[in-house]
Amino acid sequence: MNKIKILALLLLLGFAACKQKPQTVAATKTQNKFYYTCSMHPQIHEDHPGNCPICGMKLIKVELTGMNDMAANKITLTATQLQLAGIQTDTVREENVGAEKTLTGTVTTDENTAEELSARIAGRIQQLFVRAIGEKISIGQPVYSIYSEDLQEAEKEYLLAKQQQKVLHNPDVDYQQLISSAEHKLQLWGLSTAQIKALAASGKVSATTTVLSKVSGTVSEIAVHEGDYVTEGMSILKVQALNNLWVQAQLYANETANYKENDRVSVSFPDLGNQVINGKVEFVNPELSEASKVNLIRISIPNLQGLIQPGMLAYISINNGSNHALAVPASAVLTDGNGSKVWVKNADGSFLSKMIKPGNGNQNYIPIVSGLNIGDIVVTNGAYLLNSEAIFKNGNDSKMTGMKM
Repeated sequence: MNKIKILALLLLLGFAACKQKPQTVAATKTQNKFYYTCSMHPQIHEDHPGNCPICGMKLIKVELTGMNDMAANKITLTATQLQLAGIQTDTVREENVGAEKTLTGTVTTDENTAEELSARIAGRIQQLFVRAIGEKISIGQPVYSIYSEDLQEAEKEYLLAKQQQKVLHNPDVDYQQLISSAEHKLQLWGLSTAQIKALAASGKVSATTTVLSKVSGTVSEIAVHEGDYVTEGMSILKVQALNNLWVQAQLYANETANYKENDRVSVSFPDLGNQVINGKVEFVNPELSEASKVNLIRISIPNLQGLIQPGMLAYISINNGSNHALAVPASAVLTDGNGSKVWVKNADGSFLSKMIKPGNGNQNYIPIVSGLNIGDIVVTNGAYLLNSEAIFKNGNDSKMTGMKM
């Protein structure tokens, strides 16, 4: 009988021991309020130090702050993680969230500033002194030399009139009038006052004559080559003043009513680090292109520093309305099947996800109907990384804070 009692007691003790063992394990998991992860691969979660199985970097210890609903969405990153993730923040404030349209355009020269140098007389181009597009020329600079029999005859007439005035003294002949007439013809055919004086001083007609520029600017077109024969009025070269340029873009027919001349716009240039300057709508073509059925819009922009070049890509931002509201940068808002949320930076440096109700904004700012207050600090760059860390930490079904909208 005693043996039976002892056996029953041993069974009860064994059952109690088995019942207490899982409680010890559960207690151990509750006390374990940290894990080890990789700064480059936050999906790695280990309960012991070591190296990342993906990249081999040393794992970083991350402290867990609790298991309530708010802490489940709270992320704390080390300084190293913040730097690697490139986290950037901005303050919630009122911004213009009016409708905005962005057009892609191309920089071109302002044809209103174009000037052309034409041949004054027929002849053969003997030598070109301006050979490349993009060269800058100024008034009085040699452009080309020309062989012209007509110009040689005009020079001879001028020298003959000067010689007759000096040798002959016929009172019935107005030698000064002859000289002035011959000099005026030389000027019309491209010779400068200094060249005419040099001709008179030498008393000799040269085989070729150098033609000087009557225009200044940057050469945009050269229409002749050495050895070409030119006629009076034929184009030699074209120059542009590049201190003012155009940006041309295309519009669909149903968009033209939104834009009018003298509207102020913002123009940015990817080739110049997205530098933004102010421009003005100068022209909206009233006719559709027959081939593409689109309209042309032209923006006038200053180029005082000479950094903008024809052919550059440009983005034109035209704001069609002014509507200021509490807003966040568009990059801060994450939207999925559960709604829209942002990551807010707390006073202690941690990050907390919040559900928001956004309104209709533009490509830069999204208005906030509810969920945030003015002065809140939201993550504008790196929000996806924080969201991924929260998913790996809590799974896809983690509850969000600020659900009331």
